[in-house]
Amino acid sequence: MGSERLPGKIVAPIAGRPMLAHVIERTALAGSIDEIVVATSDQAADDNVPACVMHEAARQAKPVRVVRGAERDVLHRFTLAAVGAARIVRITGDCPLIDWSTIDALVERFDQNDLDYAGAGPASGFPRGLDCEIMSAEALARAARDATDPADREHVTRYIYTHPDAFRCATVPASAARRRGYRLCVDEPDDLALVRAVYDRLWQGTPIAIDEVIALLDREPTLAELNGAVQQRTH
Repeated sequence: MGSERLPGKIVAPIAGRPMLAHVIERTALAGSIDEIVVATSDQAADDNVPACVMHEAARQAKPVRVVRGAERDVLHRFTLAAVGAARIVRITGDCPLIDWSTIDALVERFDQNDLDYAGAGPASGFPRGLDCEIMSAEALARAARDATDPADREHVTRYIYTHPDAFRCATVPASAARRRGYRLCVDEPDDLALVRAVYDRLWQGTPIAIDEVIALLDREPTLAELNGAVQQRTH
C-alpha cells in the first residue's frame, strides 16, 4: 500500500476488482502452484491487505494466506511465507497480467535442471510484468542468512542471482510470439491506465490469456504508448 509512486496501487480497481485479486487469481491458474502466500508488511498502512486477500481466497480452489513482516526486509518476509515449502515462486503484487503458463514453464525448467534459482522476465525477452522467479528453500534460507546489504534484503532474490559462483542459476527465454518490450506492470499512474485499457477491451469475467494481451497491443500500438514515458527503476 505504501508505494511511493502510486500509493495504494495493489488495491486499485481494475475491472471492478482490486489489482491484487487479479494477481492471485491468475497465479492460481498455474498448475505448478500449490499454495499462494501474500507477504505484506506489518505497517498500519497495510492493515487492509489481509481482508482483501481473504475475500479473494474464498473464490479460489487453492489455499491462499497472508504473512506480515518488516516493510524493508522483504527477504525475511519470504522466509516466513516459505515455511514448509521446498521451492518458492516469487511474483510481485503489481503485475495484474502475470501469466500462469510462464510460471509453469519456469517451474518446469527449474525442476528439470537441478537449479537453485531460475527467472523469467525482460532480461530473457518477456514483457515487463510477466516477471517471475523460483528458488529452492535452501537458496532462500542461505540468502536470508548471508545477505547484509539493505538492497539485498529489500529485493528478495538479488543476493542469489548476483552470486552465480555460489548458486546454480538459469533463465527461461521468451518464445518469439511473446518476445516484446511492452510494460505490463504497475508502478505509476500511466501503467495503471494501460492495464485498465487492456481490461476494458478484453475482460469478460475470466482471466485474460497473455497472448490475447500481446495481440491487442500489436494491433493497437497507441495503447502501449500510454506508459511509454515511464522509466523502470533499477536497484
